[in-house]
Amino acid sequence: MGLLDRLRGGTTRVGIFVDGPNVFRAEFDVDLDDLRALAREEGTVAVARVYVDENASGGLIQAAEARGFEVVTTSGDVDVKLAVDAVETAVAEQIDTIIVVSRDTDFKPVLETAAKRGLRTVAVAPGTHGRSDALRNAAHDEVTLE
Repeated sequence: MGLLDRLRGGTTRVGIFVDGPNVFRAEFDVDLDDLRALAREEGTVAVARVYVDENASGGLIQAAEARGFEVVTTSGDVDVKLAVDAVETAVAEQIDTIIVVSRDTDFKPVLETAAKRGLRTVAVAPGTHGRSDALRNAAHDEVTLE
């Protein structure tokens, strides 16, 4: 247990940010329950968001909300919105651990910025062929969903 955990009574606050268009694809079998469980293994889930574009199916949105994720819909590429929200959450000290679920190397600066602020970082790949070496190398820990 780290110093922050002891100061807050042992609770690690976790933020999980899911890049919907890069994760919920036919070639990957990503389960929202598995993502939520992975975040819970790290501590108390303080922020859980799935980012989607306007083409996301209603079924995906309903499934994410039913599993406790906030769904953020953008009119274009979700990368910028996810990155800004994740960094804002880290800088505002709302979380102690940040989990980014994506295969997109664009999120490497998010993990690096969070780590510089003292957060634990976890990169989650949606599958073996969806792994980003840049994300894996930037994070403290990495998980590949099977």
